[in-house]
Amino acid sequence: MSALSTPARPALNEADRWPEPFDPECLRGRYGDLAAMSDDQLVDHYARYGRAEGRIASPAALREGFIPLAPADASVLEIGPFCQPVMTGPNVRYLDVLDAAGLRARGEAIGIDTHQTPDVIHFTQGLGEAAGQGFDILFSSHNLEHQPDLIGHLKEAAAALAPGGVYMLIVPDRRYCFDHFLPDLTLARVLDAHLEGRVVHTAQSVIEHRAFTCHNDTLRHWQGDHGPEPDGLDGRVEYALNELKVAAGSYVDVHAWQFTPNAFHQIMTRLHALGWSPFRPLRVYDTAYGRNEFTAVLTMNGGG
Repeated sequence: MSALSTPARPALNEADRWPEPFDPECLRGRYGDLAAMSDDQLVDHYARYGRAEGRIASPAALREGFIPLAPADASVLEIGPFCQPVMTGPNVRYLDVLDAAGLRARGEAIGIDTHQTPDVIHFTQGLGEAAGQGFDILFSSHNLEHQPDLIGHLKEAAAALAPGGVYMLIVPDRRYCFDHFLPDLTLARVLDAHLEGRVVHTAQSVIEHRAFTCHNDTLRHWQGDHGPEPDGLDGRVEYALNELKVAAGSYVDVHAWQFTPNAFHQIMTRLHALGWSPFRPLRVYDTAYGRNEFTAVLTMNGGG
């Protein structure tokens, strides 16, 4: 190799391309009380205390450390940007349920800033419309939990990627948001949704989301204050049932799935092992203190 040449970057689907979920140097550099610990001591401390404390064991655990890991020259499809896209640049395309004008109108109706709305939404007929486009990266933030058919979504995502492409995700951690009291997703429920060919959310998901969620103050959740566990006796069940009646079988936007990093890793690993998903986890990063989300990378090859 000549003095002027540079090594080729690792392929996006290679583990070396992404920071390790546990990096002793990251912990030492961030936390003075851990600076003198050996690697083995840090492994033990993180397992016993650090993970539960939300210690940052990798820069990629934070969205501001994760997003820049997408190479500037990679072709990206961001799913569900609404009025605030995360990925920007000439190689980024967008998919949402409305076109740009529709997104702005919806944003204005609910009182959010619409100035960052993409000028063009390239796909508005669902992820299947992007099949064969050969993107290097699919990216979604707080989108996966809204998919009625998780397996179907993963299959469509794979069809939109180029060989060697990856799916980068930012996913809400149910423990630190309004989903706190709802259970993790299960393999049986995920398979049931796919075998049913589900395209709208079930009555169960709508009732859970409307009637059995709690406050959404992330820091309070981290501090152990989750508020009273909902009992369904405050009128919200009736509200959900009426919403379902009015919807008359049409789509109601709620969370279908509740994740933690561990539950996400287990379900994605099992779906792949059983042949139901083309993806397997390449990296899953733990949730950081004061945050209500974790980051992850799925690959169709290899795994971590």
